[in-house]
Amino acid sequence: MVNITIDGVKLSVPSSLTILKAAEIAGHPVPSLCYWEGINEIGACRMCIVEVEGYDHLLPACIDTVAEGMVIHTNSPRVRQARRTNLQLILSQHNCDCPTCMRNGNCQLQRIAFEQGVLSNPFPKYIEPFDWDLTSPLIRDASKCIKCMRCIQVCDKIQSLNIWDVAGTGSRVTVDVSYNRTIREADCAFCGQCVTHCPTAALHERDDTEKVLDALADPDTITVVQVAPAVRVAWAEELGIDSDIFSTPKMVGVLKQIGFDYVFDTNFAADLTIMEEASEFIERFTHRDQYKWPMFTSCCPGWVRFLKSNFPEMTDNLSTAKSPQQMFGAICKSYFAQSIGADPHKICMVSIMPCLAKKEECALEPMRDACGDPDVDIVLTTREFTRMVRADHILIDEIPNTDFDHPLGTSTGAAAIFGTTGGVMDAALRTAYHMITGFNPDADDFEEVRDVQFGEGREATFEIPGAGSVKVAVISGLGNARKLLNAIKSGKARYDFVEVMACPGGCVGGGGQPILDGIDLNVYRGAALWKIDRDMDIRFSHENPDILDLYRTLSRQTNERESPPSPAHRPPRLADATPHGRRLNEKCEPIFTGFAFFELSFKFHRNIANAVGFLLIARHRKSQTLINRRCI
Repeated sequence: MVNITIDGVKLSVPSSLTILKAAEIAGHPVPSLCYWEGINEIGACRMCIVEVEGYDHLLPACIDTVAEGMVIHTNSPRVRQARRTNLQLILSQHNCDCPTCMRNGNCQLQRIAFEQGVLSNPFPKYIEPFDWDLTSPLIRDASKCIKCMRCIQVCDKIQSLNIWDVAGTGSRVTVDVSYNRTIREADCAFCGQCVTHCPTAALHERDDTEKVLDALADPDTITVVQVAPAVRVAWAEELGIDSDIFSTPKMVGVLKQIGFDYVFDTNFAADLTIMEEASEFIERFTHRDQYKWPMFTSCCPGWVRFLKSNFPEMTDNLSTAKSPQQMFGAICKSYFAQSIGADPHKICMVSIMPCLAKKEECALEPMRDACGDPDVDIVLTTREFTRMVRADHILIDEIPNTDFDHPLGTSTGAAAIFGTTGGVMDAALRTAYHMITGFNPDADDFEEVRDVQFGEGREATFEIPGAGSVKVAVISGLGNARKLLNAIKSGKARYDFVEVMACPGGCVGGGGQPILDGIDLNVYRGAALWKIDRDMDIRFSHENPDILDLYRTLSRQTNERESPPSPAHRPPRLADATPHGRRLNEKCEPIFTGFAFFELSFKFHRNIANAVGFLLIARHRKSQTLINRRCI
C-alpha cells in the first residue's frame, strides 16, 4: 500500500493501482476516451492526463501507477488547458455533424466535449473521406474515427481476428482493414465487438430500418417479426426504461404499435433447433466412427464464419442445423404461410437480433429454402429496434402487455437460455437425455455448463443412462474459441459436444446490443434469461406443444401424399393448401427430412419406440432441409 493525495483527498491504495483507478476511489474521476480496462490501456487520447507535483510533464492516468507520497491534481489550470487542446485537436479531424450521427446522444466524444466546455476550435479542419462497401453489415465511417485503437485491440486480444490495423503516417494516420484488404476480403466474423467498443460512430451496423418502414407502409405486404431471446433483456436499456417495465409482453405490445401484423418468438425456432441438434448428437455419438469429433453447435453465424475461414478442416464437425433465425424464416414462409392461406412471396420476414452477423447470414444464397425468396428478408439489431421506437414517439408505459402470436409464439425455458453462454448446451442435453432414456432429467441437472464467465470457459462430464459419459465444453469469444480448437487439433483436449458463441457472454453480449460505454451488462442480461427459464412452466424443448403440432402436421402431410413413380424416395413436401400451392411446391425444397422426419416417427407414432432402431434409420440422412444448414 502507498499513501497518496488526490485533489486534497488523502488515501492509501495498492501500489499497482493506476492513477485513473485511484482517482475514481477518491471521488474525482478522470475523463478518458481510448481507455478500456484490460483491452486498451495505451494512453492514446491523452484526455486522462493529470498533474503530479514534482513532475515537469503531465502524466496519462490510465497507464501510470501511483507511488508513495504522490500529490495529484486532476483538474488544475494546466490540466484543463491541455485537455481542451487535445480535445480540439481530435475534433479538428472529426466529422462533427452530430444531429445526423447514429451515436448522437450516446457518444463518448460528444459527452466529453460538452463536459469540457469546448465551444470553438482554432485548429484547421481535416476530415478523412468516407469510402466503404455499404452492403456490408459492418460500416466504418473514417470521418468519425478518433484513432483510439479500441477496435484494433478488441479484435486482436478478444476475437483474435486482426481485422483492423493502423494505416498511414504522421497527421494522416488512421485505422483501416489490415493488409490493405476490403472488409469482404478479410476474415471478419461480423461479430460487431469493434462496434460496441467504439466510443463514436466510426463503426456501426448497416441501418435497415427504412426497409422495414417501407414494408410496414405497403398494404399488400404481410409483415412478420421474430425477436431473439437476448433482445428482450436489453431492448429498453438505451431507452432508459425501468426494469419493471421492459417486460417481454411490453416489447410485443410495442412491436404491434409500430405496425407489425404478426409478432413471433425466435424461441420457438430455438426449441426446434434443440430437437434437431439433440437428435443429431445422439446419431453421431452412437456412430462415432462415421463422424468427426467433437460436434459443434451451429446457431451462431459469427462462430460459423470464423470456423470456416480459420479452421476449414473442422467444418464437418458443425451441426447441420440452421440457426434459429433461419429456421424460423423458413418455417414462416412455408408452414405458417400455408396455415393462414398466404402467399409467402408477400410475407416480409423481419428479425430483431443482438447480432450483426445475422444480417450477413440472411443474405446468403443458400438461405432461400422456403419459396425461393430469402427466408429472412431484413435483420435489425437491438439498437435499430430502439431507434424505431424513438422515432414513433411511443409512450411505452402506456402500451398494454401483449402475448406473442400463435402458432409460432410458444416456447420453453430451454429456448430462452439460447441467448447466454451455456444455454444451448444445457437445453440440448435436456432433450438428448429424454430421447435416449424416455424420461426427463431434472431441468437443473446440467447447471455445470451455466454461468460461464467470459474467458473462463467450462467443461463437464455427464452420465446419460444408455449412452454413457458425455464430455462437453462451453466457450465464448473467438479468441477463446481459437485456443480451444487448437487444443482439440493437437489432441490436448477431447470432447463430445462443444458450444461456441462468437461474442463474450453469448448473444447477450452481441455486437448489435445497446452500447453503454465502459459498462458490461452481459452477466446481468444472462442472469435474466436463466431466471426466465426457471420461471417457465415448460422447460424442455420436446414438450413445446406447438413444436409437437408442427411435426404432426408435417407427418400427416407426408402420409397423405402419394409416392412418386420414381424408385427414389421423395421427401415430404408442402401440401396444396392455398391457390398458389402447386406453384409453391414446384419451388420448395423438402421440409423436415433427415433427423426431423425420423424423429417425428420415433416420438409421435410409437408408444414404445426403439431408440437404436431410430438411430440406425437416421444415420442414413443425406438431404439438406429447411432446418438443416447449408454451406456458409
